[in-house]
Amino acid sequence: MKPQNKFTMRIPSKSANESFARVAVAAFVSQLDPTLEELSDIKTAVSEAVTNSIVHAYKNQIGTVYISTEIYEDRSVKIKIRDTGCGIDNVDKAMEPLFTTVGGERSGLGFSVMQSFMDYLRVSSKPKKGTTVIMKKKLSLKVATNG
Repeated sequence: MKPQNKFTMRIPSKSANESFARVAVAAFVSQLDPTLEELSDIKTAVSEAVTNSIVHAYKNQIGTVYISTEIYEDRSVKIKIRDTGCGIDNVDKAMEPLFTTVGGERSGLGFSVMQSFMDYLRVSSKPKKGTTVIMKKKLSLKVATNG
């Protein structure tokens, strides 16, 4: 299926840009008139994915986070967040709840949160090459009311 509309952006992996990325994707998806809950789910998932790139992929250096969002005629949304950072040695292990390589205030729930808010999540990564997160969500149909 071909996207009905698409946008791409790239941002420096600075923590200040996480909220911008989240709001930019939400603003783009808003053309589908999602529910507030759906919009909140998407914003949270994007926030987690971008934060992973900022905190884990480029440890102590600034890199680039690539974001693309596509919307489809069937009211589905595909979001791809990619970095060219250090990559993940073991994706299956990284996706386990509470697993983190950083510790401290990091809970290790990022991928679990993404999975719980989106209908589909795929993470692919190669050490020293980077990580790609693809998420999809099908939005509900709006019911017209006669008022």
